[in-house]
Amino acid sequence: MTTYFNHVGQCVTDLERARRFYVELLEFEEVRRLQPPDDPSAKLLRLDAPLGMTALYLQRDGFVLELLHFADRPPRPYQARTMDEPGLTHLSMSVDLERVVPRVAEFGGEVLGDTDIGGAVFVRDPEGQLVELLPLAYAERIARGK
Repeated sequence: MTTYFNHVGQCVTDLERARRFYVELLEFEEVRRLQPPDDPSAKLLRLDAPLGMTALYLQRDGFVLELLHFADRPPRPYQARTMDEPGLTHLSMSVDLERVVPRVAEFGGEVLGDTDIGGAVFVRDPEGQLVELLPLAYAERIARGK
């Protein structure tokens, strides 16, 4: 194999709030924090310097989420998208629903109660990113190949 998955990136306006949501609520592990120089990063990202970028890498079950924060750029508000618009739509996690869902607001997120179908529900992280929460049994079933 010559291609490997690396990470998925998400821009955030409040790095520590986003880190807390993913690390303390969804049990990601912080694996690396970088503050790369502006010039190569600006070119790579097609942005004008200055950036003041911090990249925080979080990992869970082999999945790596890169949270990007730009301290030297004015924050932009989240713009909601519907699930039928092209592009990445959501992250999906298997969790203990009874433990996690009631605590989402405590960590700056929002439970989208109208999506609750009993065995799955969508939440928004503190930045507005959709996260689908599924029961642990779903991940166990996938691991068994069913």
